[in-house]
Amino acid sequence: MESQAIFNPIAEPDYLDVNELIPEQVLKNIEAIATHQDRYHQNSTAHQRGLDKITAVFSRSEFLYFQIIFFTTWWICSYLSNRHILLADFPLFDLREEGLGVAGLLISTGVLIYQTRQEKISDERSHLMLQLNLLTEQKIAKLISLVEELRTDLPNVKNRADLEAEIMQQAIDPQAILEVMQQTAAPLSTPPTEN
Repeated sequence: MESQAIFNPIAEPDYLDVNELIPEQVLKNIEAIATHQDRYHQNSTAHQRGLDKITAVFSRSEFLYFQIIFFTTWWICSYLSNRHILLADFPLFDLREEGLGVAGLLISTGVLIYQTRQEKISDERSHLMLQLNLLTEQKIAKLISLVEELRTDLPNVKNRADLEAEIMQQAIDPQAILEVMQQTAAPLSTPPTEN
């Protein structure tokens, strides 16, 4: 029995071009948000960047694995040194003395890793919600514009000036909003000077 290739219309193509899948306005919104984030990171102090790097190292699962391997190795070497199998003078690991400290360190590292993961998920969710809100606002502005055009084209509907509809027809520029937010947040972020 010969096997024939079955055409699957749902199968993914060999490559996906993001520009074809995502509308241009969404790409502009993503670019505006990325520019805002880049500007935020560029304006952060060296102290903040250093703390971010240290926290990033401590909140990785590899750091937890390193701790487990380190303390296990220390315990094994201490045990072998106690039995005089290991000839080196090795600092002893007493489970009764260091056990709670090690357990606390491992638990706090695990919690930090979990919180970092949850924060990333939350950030992705809020970015998605922001994209959906921006896109919805732009679509609503387009619909208002089309309704206004329809209203002026229909002969049996009285033409009137609607300032609110004219304002609502204009799609909001996310870059402009981000700049206004930065300008209004700047006076709030500077600490008051002591006299």
